Amino acid sequence: MDSLVDGNHTAVAEFILLGLTHDPVLRVILFIIILCIYLVTVSGNLCTILLIRVSTQLHHPMYFFLSHLAFADLGYSSSVTPNMLVNFLVERNTISYVGCGIQLGSAVFFGSVECFVLAAMAYDRFMAICNPLLYSSKMSTQVCVQLLAVAYIGGFLDASSFTLSFFGLLFCGRNRVNHFFCDFAPLVEVSCSADSILTIFPSFTAGSVIVFTVIVIAISYIYILITILKMRSTEGRHKAFSTCTSHLTAVSLFYGTVTFIYVMPKSSYSTDQNKVVSVFYMVVIPMLNPLIYSLRNNEIKGALKRVLGSKTSF
Repeated sequence: MDSLVDGNHTAVAEFILLGLTHDPVLRVILFIIILCIYLVTVSGNLCTILLIRVSTQLHHPMYFFLSHLAFADLGYSSSVTPNMLVNFLVERNTISYVGCGIQLGSAVFFGSVECFVLAAMAYDRFMAICNPLLYSSKMSTQVCVQLLAVAYIGGFLDASSFTLSFFGLLFCGRNRVNHFFCDFAPLVEVSCSADSILTIFPSFTAGSVIVFTVIVIAISYIYILITILKMRSTEGRHKAFSTCTSHLTAVSLFYGTVTFIYVMPKSSYSTDQNKVVSVFYMVVIPMLNPLIYSLRNNEIKGALKRVLGSKTSF
């Protein structure tokens, strides 16, 4: 059953996700491409987490945060990609009402955690470059754990606002969601609570997370840039800047696409464009982050060679 009668309203029991396309040939092609991307995402992020855990050379705050960024990427992609792959294989992809709320909440949680972890990594680079003599005390294990606690608590609060708002919406029998996952905006479009405070509050919490983390990242890099420009040694400038390039690339990719989705005027792009950009930041970026950090980081490449070398020596 698609819906149940609940008083004067028709309560939705499940949603139909319309997905990316109805073209059968394109569905097969996209299934193969996204399956490959997801497999690389899972293997890449798991390898990053395991490598950081087993390599004592990587037991530093920067890599501590990187392991949690990999965990957030893994959870972020896994919250939507498996269901998207199913959508390519079936004619009518349905998800239960409760399942939709769980998918929405998990996607928001891991997305918010990623924002906070990226901000924590920017602060870590600020302390390492601008206050190197105080780095060990200012970025102690206790401080790192506290920053991570803020990330997960902030993610939980943001996800709670979306999940509670979703369960407060009335859908009046309409259950065809024009997206490949239970995103909040398409759900609001099919609800009969379009003017409710429930549709405004999640936007406020998500906007607060984005604005706060962007401010932290921006201020950190302003001070980093000033410090680098004051360095007399060209080699010192290059070394300091090289420690930030991977993080800057990850920040640019993530916030660039998020800004397109949530900041651009709704009239300036179509739902299909929204879907394509959503695929990029929810499926492609979680695959790219491990590659960005592994290809541009000599310490990670060195740790990987040592681990592989120790295993082949037995």
